[in-house]
Parts: sequence; structure tokens; C-alpha cells
Amino acid sequence: MTDLLLRLFVKDHTRTQNSKVRSAIGKLSGVVGILCNLLLFAFKLVAGLLASSVSVMTDAMNNLSDATSSIVTLLGFRLAEQPADEEHPYGHARFEYLSGLAVAAIIIVIGFEMARSAVEKIIVPTPTEISALTILVLACSVAVKLWLCVFNRKLGKRIGSGALQAASVDSRNDVIATAAVLFSSLLEKLARLPVDGFVGLGVALFILYSGASLAKETISPLLGEAASPELRALIVDYIAQNPKVLGYHDLMVHDYGPGQRFASIHVEMDATEDPLFCHELIDDMERECLKNHNIHLVIHYDPIVTDDPELARLHQLVDAVLGQVDSRLTTHDFRMVAGAGHTNLIFDISMPPDLIKQELYIKKQLDGALNGQGSGTYYTVITFDVGTDL
Repeated sequence: MTDLLLRLFVKDHTRTQNSKVRSAIGKLSGVVGILCNLLLFAFKLVAGLLASSVSVMTDAMNNLSDATSSIVTLLGFRLAEQPADEEHPYGHARFEYLSGLAVAAIIIVIGFEMARSAVEKIIVPTPTEISALTILVLACSVAVKLWLCVFNRKLGKRIGSGALQAASVDSRNDVIATAAVLFSSLLEKLARLPVDGFVGLGVALFILYSGASLAKETISPLLGEAASPELRALIVDYIAQNPKVLGYHDLMVHDYGPGQRFASIHVEMDATEDPLFCHELIDDMERECLKNHNIHLVIHYDPIVTDDPELARLHQLVDAVLGQVDSRLTTHDFRMVAGAGHTNLIFDISMPPDLIKQELYIKKQLDGALNGQGSGTYYTVITFDVGTDL
């Protein structure tokens, strides 16, 4: 069914790296979600009113909130495809994240209202009249929501959309919630136990939890989270495959929304290479990265000395000492400036955030090892890099 809908309503649906195709797939998900959830809301509301069941009506309101969420998702993809302008030079792709945040807010508000209605029914219980129609509507709802879960998960994976993945999780949660309502309906009908209000409250709390989790996931990329391991590997593998690249470091990725990723990285090349050749090579790499991976990459050129045995020996010594302190510590931009009475060793150390307060200890270990070998006096000039992806 998913492939059929894509073929019918999305032109060139296999070109998922194209921003227009990506937007069309997102909007298709929104339209399908609106139609399905509005139909479920109407049928459940009628069944809940006929049965005087707060849990069924609560579940109906959940579908109404899901329809509203699908509208927001549809609007988010529509706004996200707007081109860059003078006020927003990096485009509007973050509207997709904002739509997800709006969906989370809607879910939380509806969840509070559901909880209030359920508590009222617990305090003042009223009898419910569960019919075969109610049970049939709830069973059909479980089937439809299960299909929506699979549908959105497939689309989310195809275009790498957190918003669609969230929609898939929301549909999965609805399957669980509706199944609980169906169970309570059967229990009231067969065992005559007044559990409707309690099940309605449980469903409402579950919806509140889902809304809070979705809000947390949506806020994270807006605040600026670290690049995913897959994205880091993509950039690093692309850089490393060039035979002129001897090393790389200081990868930083800025996410302005799906399809609008900007990255910078330092690339080490032999200092004896023609700088004009290196500059042209770097320009080609930046253009190819944008064309093939849709990443705006900026490469900083670091020339390094490769034919100085003493520099290589000291570099190896420093790396060995750092390896004993913590295997995650690495060096780059290693330079040596000899003077009359001492030699300056100038380099950067990449370190994880949990070692931030260890700078003085690390420097002390290096100074002790360098000046304890009896081959001269060394001053270390160290820049500690914290928070970069490499």
C-alpha cells in the first residue's frame, strides 16, 4: 500500500535526496494521517456517546488531536520547502522541527483534558452501554492505526525524517491506548466492573507521556545536538578516501533542518604539496560533497611537515603519553619552533567533554615526559579542543 500511494501521488518518489520529493512525501503522510484520524474520530465519538463511555470518547479526542497533528505536520513540510531569503539565509527547513514541537504541545493539552474527564468519571461513575458497534469500531481503529504506524515508519526511513518517525511512534502508542480501551469495554460488558474512568485516566497519562517524550526529541535538534554517528561517518569516509589527505580533525556540523546541513572540517596535507593544487583539490571536494551528499562542507587546509625525523619522534612521544592518560585524546596541528634555550612544541589536543577539568594534569604529564628524556628543554603550547565531533 505504501509503494502504491507513493507511485500515485509523488512524482519521482525514488529520488528521496531531492528536497521537492522529500517535501511531497512528508505532505502525503500528513494528508493520509488527516483523513484516517478524522474518520476514526467521527466513528469513535458516535460509539462513545451511544455507550456513554468516557474512555471511548477520550480515545476519539486522541484521534482528533492526531488529525490536528497531521495538519501541523503537513503545514510544517509546506513551510520548510520555502527557499532561503534575506532574513533567513540558511532556509526554512527547521519548520519541520517546529511542527513536531507544535504537535507535542497539542498532544499534551489534549492529554490534560482527557485526564480531567476521566477523573470526573472516577469520582462520579456513570453506567456504560457497550454495544457490538463500539467493539467493532475500536477493533477497526487498532487495525488502521497499526497500518499508519508502519506507513509513517517506512516513509520516515526513506527520507530520514524525525517528524515522520515521531508520527509512527504516535500511531503505535494509539494502538496500545485503543487496545486498552477495547479491553475495558469488554470487561465492563462481560464482568460489569466499573473500570471505564480508570482506563480513560491510564490512556490520558500515556498520551501525556508520549507528548512529553516527543517534545524532548523535537527540542533537541533545535538546541543543536551533536551530529549522528552515521553523518560523521559519511563525511569522514568521504574525506579519507582522497589519497592526498593525511589526516582530519575538528569536524563541526550545524543542522538548519533536514536537507540544510552545514559542516566544517580541518584537513591535513603534506606541506611540500603545491598550495594552489591543494586549494583546487579542496574546492572540488566541497562541491562534490554538496552535489552527492547535500552537505554544505567547508574545508580548512592544514599543511603539515612530514620529512622531519625529530618532529616525528616528539609527536610519537606525545601521542604515547596521551594514550596512557586516556585513549580518546588525540593531537593535530603539531609544530616545533626551535629557540636558543628551549624548543616550543605547539599543538592541539582533541578531548571529550568529561575530561574538561583535566587540562593541567594532561599538560603536566606531557611536560614531565618531554623534559625527562634529557634531550633538551621543551615548552608545550597546547590548545584543548572540546565539543567537536572529531
